[in-house]
Amino acid sequence: ALAVAYPNLPDIGSLTDYRPKLPLRVYSSDGVLLGEFGEERRNFLPIAQVPQVMKDAVLAAEDARFYQHGGVDYKGVARAALENLRDARSQGASTITMQVARNFYLSTEKTFTRKIYEILLALRIESLLSKDQILELYMNQIFLGQRASGFAAASEIYFGKPLKDVTIAEAAMLAGLPKAPSAYNPISNPRRAQVRQRYIIQRMFENGFITEEQHDAALEQVLRYRQASDYAVHAEFAAENARQLVHAQYGDETYTRGLNVYLTLSAADQRAAYAALRRGLMEYELRQVYRGPEAYIDLPADPDKLDARVAEALNEHPDNDELRAAVVLEASPRKVVAMLQSGDTITVTGEGLRPVTSGLAEKAGPKVKIRPGAVVRALQGPKKTWSLTQLPEVEGAFVALDPRTGAIRAMVGGFDFGKNKFNHVTQAWRQPGSSFKPFIYSAALERGFTPATVVNDAPLFFDADTTGSQPWEPKNYDGKFDGPMPLTTALAKSKNMVSIRILQAIQPAYAQEWIQRFGFEADKHPAYLTMALGAGSVTPLQMATAYSVFANGGLRVTPHLIARIVDGKGRVVVDAPPVAADESARVLDARNAFVMNTLLQGVTRFGTAARAPQMLKRNDIYGKTGTTNDSM
Repeated sequence: ALAVAYPNLPDIGSLTDYRPKLPLRVYSSDGVLLGEFGEERRNFLPIAQVPQVMKDAVLAAEDARFYQHGGVDYKGVARAALENLRDARSQGASTITMQVARNFYLSTEKTFTRKIYEILLALRIESLLSKDQILELYMNQIFLGQRASGFAAASEIYFGKPLKDVTIAEAAMLAGLPKAPSAYNPISNPRRAQVRQRYIIQRMFENGFITEEQHDAALEQVLRYRQASDYAVHAEFAAENARQLVHAQYGDETYTRGLNVYLTLSAADQRAAYAALRRGLMEYELRQVYRGPEAYIDLPADPDKLDARVAEALNEHPDNDELRAAVVLEASPRKVVAMLQSGDTITVTGEGLRPVTSGLAEKAGPKVKIRPGAVVRALQGPKKTWSLTQLPEVEGAFVALDPRTGAIRAMVGGFDFGKNKFNHVTQAWRQPGSSFKPFIYSAALERGFTPATVVNDAPLFFDADTTGSQPWEPKNYDGKFDGPMPLTTALAKSKNMVSIRILQAIQPAYAQEWIQRFGFEADKHPAYLTMALGAGSVTPLQMATAYSVFANGGLRVTPHLIARIVDGKGRVVVDAPPVAADESARVLDARNAFVMNTLLQGVTRFGTAARAPQMLKRNDIYGKTGTTNDSM
C-alpha cells in the first residue's frame, strides 16, 4: 500500500508558502455579521502571537507529544488499530500534523487507505516545515463551529474577545472543539462541552502546562459567552445573493481582498421574517401525515456509552434551529422519551404526540414506526412543552422592501438554506393566483372602469378556441355566485368571474402590455383570459416590487440589496445608499394608484384579509390575498 500511495501524494507546496486569503464578510445595515465567504474564513494569527495558554490547551487536548514525535504518534496508531476505524480520532490516532494533512488535502471519509495517505502526508509535512509552522497552520485552519475557522476567529465568535485575552478555562473550552465542533459547541451543548473542557483542564495539569492552583481556578471559572443574538441572524439566502452580486463584479478577488459588504437588510426585520416564515411552514407541517423517523440507530446496552452514541448519531442529523434532533430512548402511544444533541432528555406526552400518531400506532410500518433508536424532530412550544414533528417538505419565501427606495429590508429564500440553497425569493417562478388581480383592475381603471362599476358575478364557460388550450369552466373559490356587484366588493371578495369579465372587456393583449409597467415580463403572462386569475409566472421579489408601485403613489423602484462595500484597507469602493425615487420613476398615474389603494384597503377591511388588521391591531394595511390550484 505504501508503494502505491506514495507517488500519488498531493504536492504540499501550498503549505510551505501559506498565504491565508481574507474572506468576504457580509453585514446587515446595522453592522451585524450575516455571512462569510472564501476558502478560508478566518482572522490569520501568526504563531508568535498565539498565547501560550492556547497552545498548551490544544496540545493537551489533541497531541501532547506533538513536539516529540516525527509527525505520527505510533503508540496512538497502534491503539487505534485495535478499535473500530470509525472511532480512530477518539483513540488519539491523528496527530496535529496528520490533522493538518487531512484538513488541507484529504476527505473526511474514514477508510484505511485514507489513513495511510494521512500518515505519509504527515511525514512529508514534518520534513518540510518546523513544528511551530505546522502548529500555526493547524491553529488558523481548523474548523471550530459557529462559522469559525481558526482559534482567533473562534475566540471572537464564542467569547467576543481577541485570542490574546483568553483565560485557561476559555482556552480549554476552545481546545475541545476540533474533535467535534457540533457535539462540543458550548452554545448549543453546554453540558457536554463542559465535560470536555474539564477533561482538557485536567490534561493540561497532568502535562505540566498549569499548576494545581491554576487547575482549580480554571475549573471554578464561570464562562461568559457572546450573546447568541450577535450572530444568530439567519440571512443565509441574502448573504449568498450578495456574494453572487459581488463576485460578478470582482471575480475570484471576491474571496481574497477582505471585502466587507453592508446590506440594506435590518437585523431585527430579518430575524422577524425568518421566525414568521418558519412558524408558518411548521404550522402547515403539523397538519400533514407523519412520514417517519429520519434514521434508526442501534442503542448500546451499556448506559455509560449511550451519551456518546447519541452525540455521534446526531452529528449526521444536526439541530435545525428550533427543530431539535433527538434519539428515542422509550416509545409508547402515550409517551416518548428522547435524548437531544445536548445530552438532555425530554419527555413528550398528550398533544405533543398528535403530529406523529401514525408512527406510534401498533400497526405502523417499519419505516414509519417510532421505536428506541429512531431519530426524530422535537419542537418546544411557548409553554415549554415538547411536540414531536418532522422537517417540512413544503417550501416558502419572504421578502420585504421599502417602497420609497427599493431597499430590501428582509429576505428569507426558504425554510433552511443548509438543506436547499434555491432562493425562492429571486428564483422561484410561481403562479401568483388572485394576488395578481389588482394589476388587471389597474388596467381596467385606465379603460374607464371605476370602483362603483357593476360587473356580474355569474357562471362562465369558454371553449378551447377562446382559451388557447382546452375548455374552461372557472369557479369562485367559495363555489358561490353572488350576481351583480361593484368592483370594490368584487376585489375585496376576490371574485373570479368579475376579474374574467373585466379582462374580457379591456382585452388580454391590453392587460399584457399594462402589467409591464409594474416590472412583469410579458412572455411570462400569455394574453389569455386565464391571466385574470394569475395563471402566469412571477417571483416573490417581482410581486413585492409591483405592489410597491401602489404603495409609492405610482413610482416604481428597483430592488437593491447592497448599500456599501469597504475593502480590506478600509476604503469605500462602492457607496449606494438607498435613495427615494423621484418623478422620473413614475410608471402609473397618481390617480390610478390612489384609487387602487382604496380598493386594496377594502380587501383588509371587509374582504378576504379582514383578519390582518385585527391580528396586527392597525388600520393602515392594504393588500390582496391569493391562492392557486397548486401549492405555492
